[in-house]
Amino acid sequence: MDKIFKAKSISIWIFIVPFIAINTCLVLITQFHELFPNQEDIVHNTLWPYFDGGLSISRAVRPYPAWLIFKPAMFLTSFLLIKYWLYNKEIIEFFKPNHKYLKKIVFFGIASAIALIIHSIFLGIKFDNDLYKLFRRIIIFIFIIFEVTAQTYLVATLYSFKNDLTKYVNLKILRLKLILVSLLVVVAVITIPIISIPGDTFKFLKHSLEWNYFLGVVTFYLLTFFMWKNNSN
Repeated sequence: MDKIFKAKSISIWIFIVPFIAINTCLVLITQFHELFPNQEDIVHNTLWPYFDGGLSISRAVRPYPAWLIFKPAMFLTSFLLIKYWLYNKEIIEFFKPNHKYLKKIVFFGIASAIALIIHSIFLGIKFDNDLYKLFRRIIIFIFIIFEVTAQTYLVATLYSFKNDLTKYVNLKILRLKLILVSLLVVVAVITIPIISIPGDTFKFLKHSLEWNYFLGVVTFYLLTFFMWKNNSN
């Protein structure tokens, strides 16, 4: 199946592009302070926010020139995501036409990519208005929820006819993906009350959760690359 090969090929880039872009911005803002014309943007108080929560992802990618890396990377990632979900639609239709989750997978997958585009467009635009700030938070929240929902439906769908996929997928990796999306859902449910608390309460915990949750979301695509066998065609 040509679509399996394309989904496998594109998935590794959905992992690599945002991972490199966001972590490059992190290195720039914490180590290369001379690149930032506005010295208020630089960060001194963190070594590794995945553990110490010293800054948020938004704080790392928002200032100039960091957003020159982040925005194009997110636009490319969004395009790849749309292609990815459409390829998976065709894969599912090949094995199980009219699967009950098919429309949900396509809707949540493509909607999450559109939300990422909108978030990237408005990132870095300074507008001191509470409604505007709320709008940005809602968009990134929609992206995360829709993305994890699409991932969950996709794994559940593939797992429902896993016996038909033994020639195409590594079932151990498929089970790892099932564990990963289950963990992402559980963490989201547990931490939503925490991240919803206004102000700087639990600030460092929120930032650490954000970085690690991002890593979990993109790791889904890394596992996709290893899940599909090289002889899938």
